[in-house]
Amino acid sequence: MSHEHHGGGGAVAVAEGTPRIALVGSPNSGKSTLFNALSGLHAKTGNYPGVTVARYEGVVQTPAGQVVVEDLPGAYSLDPISPDEQVVDDVLDPERVSPTTPDAVLATVDATTLRRSLGLIAQVLTVGLPTTVIVTFTDELARRHGRLDLVALERALGVPVRGIAAGDPRAVAELREHLNHAHHWARPVIPPPTDPDEVSGWVASVLESAGYRVPAIDARTQRIDGVLLHPVWGTIVFFVTMFLFFQVIFTVAAPVQDLVQSFFDWLAGLAQTYVPIGWLAGFLSQGLIGGVGAVIVFLPQIALLFVLISLLEGTGYMSRAAFLMDRVMAKAGLEGRAFVALLSSLACAIPGIMATRSLPSAKDRLATMLAAPLMTCSARLPVYVMLISLLVPADVRFGPVGAQGAVMFALYLGGAFASMGTAWFFSRVTGRRQGQLPFYMEMPPYRLPRLSTVFHAVWDACAAFLKKMTTIILGATVVMWLLLSFPMPSAARLHDAGIDPADSGAVATYTLDHSAAAAVGKAIEPVFEPLGFDWRINIGVISSLTARETFVSTLGQVAAASDPANPGDALASMTVDHGPRAGEPLFTPPVVASLMVFFMFALQCLSTMAVMRRETGTWKWPLIAWAYMFALAWGFAFLTRVVVGVFV
Repeated sequence: MSHEHHGGGGAVAVAEGTPRIALVGSPNSGKSTLFNALSGLHAKTGNYPGVTVARYEGVVQTPAGQVVVEDLPGAYSLDPISPDEQVVDDVLDPERVSPTTPDAVLATVDATTLRRSLGLIAQVLTVGLPTTVIVTFTDELARRHGRLDLVALERALGVPVRGIAAGDPRAVAELREHLNHAHHWARPVIPPPTDPDEVSGWVASVLESAGYRVPAIDARTQRIDGVLLHPVWGTIVFFVTMFLFFQVIFTVAAPVQDLVQSFFDWLAGLAQTYVPIGWLAGFLSQGLIGGVGAVIVFLPQIALLFVLISLLEGTGYMSRAAFLMDRVMAKAGLEGRAFVALLSSLACAIPGIMATRSLPSAKDRLATMLAAPLMTCSARLPVYVMLISLLVPADVRFGPVGAQGAVMFALYLGGAFASMGTAWFFSRVTGRRQGQLPFYMEMPPYRLPRLSTVFHAVWDACAAFLKKMTTIILGATVVMWLLLSFPMPSAARLHDAGIDPADSGAVATYTLDHSAAAAVGKAIEPVFEPLGFDWRINIGVISSLTARETFVSTLGQVAAASDPANPGDALASMTVDHGPRAGEPLFTPPVVASLMVFFMFALQCLSTMAVMRRETGTWKWPLIAWAYMFALAWGFAFLTRVVVGVFV
């Protein structure tokens, strides 16, 4: 038996006849938290609709055997107006009988917003499947002086009702036992009405029967929101928060990064010292350790990035930030829910593209999909960190503010503006927008983040990075080492070139200059020469088509080949080796700035293109995206080189 869960949903393999239970609920009703508690897995949750767009399945071990629980996307209604709500409707449609049709339904409702949640419950009960209603946040209801009689609510609904407070393991254990009898859960004797007006009356009668008292407004949350949601103060707080965000990434991660770098330098030195075969020592020290180490050294920054994102999500601030940004995007004429996809793309463009399923208009989905890769994803982080360290010394500060963090903040801001501008452009050139979807934005009370949630988010991000590191990037690194190291020159050829075979540095430089990669890099120099890139940068750009991080590993190998003893300094001291700029520094401020802008716009990610192809059903749009982003990257990189060159 096996199961899979992470990264966009998955199915589990279980014995035939294993009961299946669909987990249904509105966003923020605690549905995914309950799923994680029952199954022991950790689904990604968010504070805004459209985040969970995949179906997740987990096996729950109960005293009587196994049960499959399927965590469906959050939905406000079974009248679908978006693809994620369509998923819920398809699963619960009584006329669709398939192997994945659930045997029962577990429906979550938030005790503090019970009136709104009962509309969905009314529709779920009319499906006719055995159902249990889980009332979440009962502790929050009590804290805010609300009231709800669960026994009376069970009588009013005609199905089992269970209450669960946050983090109550005993209640979860009792619920796990309750799943044993899913086939025998009650169905309402008289189903709720289906007419909207009659449903309102039904909801009112249920609330009255259950003795429901609406909880008091959370005064603390209200006071904080008075500042954080204010059009002026809230926006200032948002930008200050984001600014400090990137300052922390640089200042806190730097010592750990130095330790990692020292470790890989030490390993490379060991390989050079103790491996007697020259080419093998070069492969281990420059290809594997130099190339892989050059990328993996950024793991502390990536971990810290996701720690901060998880903390902002866990406290409830991220939904406030999203609300503020929604106002900005609405002024640009964008569909309100598009911000979800763009926000998700800060971690990775792939979930961002998947999140466009929450948009009701196909044209808006396409426009947002084409814009999502412009948001600064975590794959750009190693490239940016390396280039910023070449451009700005670590000790340069503006008062208490580090210049490196300020540049990083500007790059993220530039990516966000470029993304919104692109979505705005494509939403118009592809035609008028259709069918505006009512946009729901819930503001959860401020809470202390759950450490387990933060840990799992960081672990997942680091594991995904390391997996990519040991597959795509490692493979590309090995290929690049072969291209950079072959053909190996013979002793006679070195002699003819005036190279002393005993001078390892001179031999390495000669081999690099006459390698297969050099031939490719020099062949495409006319394309990138206006940007100031030489053949070594060119092969890095080409290798980054597989994954952006490969740019860093390729330059790491080039630097290690130039100066195996000190690759870090070798990269900074590289000079142009031919042409009219021969002898000049390679990484001048205009060239480094041009490179950063190039990576801000270029679509250097085959995985993103593959997901875009899957979502659009054709290669036409991924190719258009690659072409227009390359044009943007080249054009703005050229402009940047010219402008920076004027001032430097």
